[in-house]
Amino acid sequence: MLKNLLLLFFIFFYFNIHCQIDTVNLVSWNIRDFGKTKSSAELEKIAEIVRDTDILAIQEVVAGYGGAQAVAKLSDILNRKGAQWDYVISNPTNSPKYATERYAFIWKTKNIKIKNRGWLLDELNSTIDREPFLLDFYLNKQKFTVINFHSRPHNKTPESEIKALSYFVVDSLKTPLIIAGDFNVDEKEPVFGLLKSKRYKATITNQKTTLKKTCKRGDYLNYPIDNIFYSNDIKRVDGGVIDFVRFCDNLELARKLSDHLPVFFKFSLE
Repeated sequence: MLKNLLLLFFIFFYFNIHCQIDTVNLVSWNIRDFGKTKSSAELEKIAEIVRDTDILAIQEVVAGYGGAQAVAKLSDILNRKGAQWDYVISNPTNSPKYATERYAFIWKTKNIKIKNRGWLLDELNSTIDREPFLLDFYLNKQKFTVINFHSRPHNKTPESEIKALSYFVVDSLKTPLIIAGDFNVDEKEPVFGLLKSKRYKATITNQKTTLKKTCKRGDYLNYPIDNIFYSNDIKRVDGGVIDFVRFCDNLELARKLSDHLPVFFKFSLE
């Protein structure tokens, strides 16, 4: 009897250890006007694009009820694809007229856990139009933090917002940290110097992430403005964009989902 109990214990212990994942795949995506204008068919296509990720960070969720409803529908579609997902939606940002949005996270619950529902960084209200959304995640009881961020458009000095966020991050946050979003600035620009001096790295370089309205000679990509930055205590395993366009003939339908490509970051905790 004792031998059988010991055998069961070791089987249970082995199973639990080897079922834990040690890497996380995070996708950041500015899904244009993510709200009631997205049809069920479009949400299904979005779900197919992101189904293999562990955490999805969404920017440009419509501030009204339609935005929250779209996030809930996408989570429900993902739940019917073989894994269990949960989601959080931020409050509307404290923004100038026509700039107010929400942020959202959707994640697989099997290995990724949370202990709170996140919060907007109100400390940055005066310096950032759409103050970022912060959420703490746990992988195998190890904590890491993700900031979801959508800066001002390129013609409205997003650099000042990036600078304010960089100082806040450096001064206030000490856990393994990821900053994911649409920065409206190329990661090569000097404004990212503070983060880089603190050993933050960009997931992608020399990679355009937005879609043109028309495609010529196979070229449908525009600006390199979406990215995922990560602190030195996070190890990069892989990263890049998910190109759901691929061919010129697909551009018109692709733009109905979004005018941005998703950026993915696969990582482990040091």
